[in-house]
Amino acid sequence: MPRQVHLFDRPTRFVAGTVGQPGDRTFYLQATDGTGRTVSVALEKTQVQVLADRMNDLLDEVSGRANTVIPPEADVDDLEPLTAPVDEEFRVAAMGLAWDSAAEAVVVEAVAAGEEPIEEDAILSDSDEGPDALRVTITPMAARAFIARARRVVAAGRPSCPLCSLPLDPVGHVCPRQNGYRR
Repeated sequence: MPRQVHLFDRPTRFVAGTVGQPGDRTFYLQATDGTGRTVSVALEKTQVQVLADRMNDLLDEVSGRANTVIPPEADVDDLEPLTAPVDEEFRVAAMGLAWDSAAEAVVVEAVAAGEEPIEEDAILSDSDEGPDALRVTITPMAARAFIARARRVVAAGRPSCPLCSLPLDPVGHVCPRQNGYRR
């Protein structure tokens, strides 16, 4: 079966978001274009955090060596929930991140899990064979806005225990620093 690549070149919206309550959330990347086409892919919380961190590092590196003006930071201007219905196209197994110097844009690719391990050169490739993918090209300003929202979404989870840093459930948790007593 041929590979399906969902392409979004400068979408109207590219965000990270969640569905569910803290402690039981599913994380998504969601891209929407001007025609109203929306694609959502599921991923792990740590993948969202790593993507935001690596995207920030990439923009900092590009601003230091290229003749491109990269905004230092952006506010979270998109506080809206994910566009409903959230239909998962696939679960992300690997991601790629690149700078397109010709377009002066960030390219993000999320690749689906398959039966075979994902080869590194399959990410960000235009091959007709391989796992399904979501490829999004965004401006540096949109990338900074994505980073700000992604960090906010990740931080909106359960609060951490002040003693052991494990997440606190609404009913508390068994804290290893309290010798197994509930906190």
